[in-house]
Amino acid sequence: MRSRQYGPDLTPPWKNQQPAPEVPAERDLVVEEAATGFCGAVVRCEKTAEGFTVTLEDRFGKHRVFPLVPRGFLLEGRAVTLVRPAGPAPARTPGRTASGSVAVPNARARVARESRIYVEGRHDAELVERVWGDDLRIEGVVVEYLRGIDDLPAIVADFAPGPGRRLGVLVDHLLPGTKEHRIAAQVTGDSVLVVGHPYIDIWQAVKPSSVGIPGWPAVPRGEDWKEGTCRRLGWPVDTPAAWKHILSKVNSYKDLEPELLGRVEELIDFTALPGQE
Repeated sequence: MRSRQYGPDLTPPWKNQQPAPEVPAERDLVVEEAATGFCGAVVRCEKTAEGFTVTLEDRFGKHRVFPLVPRGFLLEGRAVTLVRPAGPAPARTPGRTASGSVAVPNARARVARESRIYVEGRHDAELVERVWGDDLRIEGVVVEYLRGIDDLPAIVADFAPGPGRRLGVLVDHLLPGTKEHRIAAQVTGDSVLVVGHPYIDIWQAVKPSSVGIPGWPAVPRGEDWKEGTCRRLGWPVDTPAAWKHILSKVNSYKDLEPELLGRVEELIDFTALPGQE
């Protein structure tokens, strides 16, 4: 009787395993380390005292170093053996989205999920689109704007969030004791996540250095903040033109304050969880 553990030639099955294809560890190649599941883009490949290694960088900028071993990585779900690229490493090419995520070449937009992200106004939506637009299309998450949050409880009730239908909300000036904070507390639940930044207006979430100003001016209570900002910066009091100028200075996440970056990433993760189609 032939043993189930051996093939016709009595060779153990683990010795019959086909060798994995060799793939050069070119810069920006996105792979997954088989043992740990760490996924990232190749940053460099180098020789060390223990042998050749590859350094991967994930979407959050975290680096990890792994040895180049046979069948040590997955490329598009298939086991591969990474090898040193021939010749000097090529110059870094654009392989990141404006949010810092690894770009997916020729990616098609995903069919929109039922989940949504709501922001307060048009400027907020345009800024989120400028930096996270590629990520949102891949995840299938649509951003809409509210024109303020005074009616947020009614809006949430009308949306009817639930399993597979999550709602994320980004709020300006979300500080303890404020009106915004009280409204957020009324609607937050398992299927509703309300997060916010400390700025009076989304304009302030753009770094002053990116706009070319020393800082965002203090505008007294009772004065329209955007118009007051234009006056104090010596700009024409034309808020649509001022916003167009500000937005044109935003090229990536590096032009935004971290207090906004973390909150938007949190909302995308919340609304794009697996199984939320």
